[in-house]
Amino acid sequence: MTQQFSCDITRAGDREHRIAVIDGPNMSSLGNRSKKVYGRIGSLDELKTYIADYGRRLGVSVENFSSNYQGAILEFIHESAARVDGYIINPAGLTTVGEGVRHALEDTGRPVVEVHFSNIAASAGAARGLGGGSIHSSFTHTATGMTMGLRQYSYVAALTGLVHALDDQDFLGASIDTD
Repeated sequence: MTQQFSCDITRAGDREHRIAVIDGPNMSSLGNRSKKVYGRIGSLDELKTYIADYGRRLGVSVENFSSNYQGAILEFIHESAARVDGYIINPAGLTTVGEGVRHALEDTGRPVVEVHFSNIAASAGAARGLGGGSIHSSFTHTATGMTMGLRQYSYVAALTGLVHALDDQDFLGASIDTD
């Protein structure tokens, strides 16, 4: 899948932020999953290329990491915290049970955007919803933001929003004037 971007992306800053994108368990089978929910993207590698290409157009560096193992994800978060400016995570198979990963992300002090291909809040049978109905994410209550239900475009929205938030000194509370 080759995607061409025709939109002009204007940013408030010019720093090349370093964003880590983490894909959790079951994302390795992307391309073999429900086309209704996951679309036509052929593989996790294709998604990684798509996001990295978009990041370059946005003027940021994207580091992709994926694993079906929670321990490997934890180790990546611990070792990457000093070099990245923010995280985008699709917890996938850890969405309801990934408390260790959620806690590690929170401990980095970096902004975190949760993403999902599907709309995890949708009822069963709804467009872009999961077959079994809505689920509650253990990540959402500490995430800086969330995008879902937009397939691979959830990542584009998350990356765009996170970069603009990092460019905006007031957004994450660095210099908010309360007068």
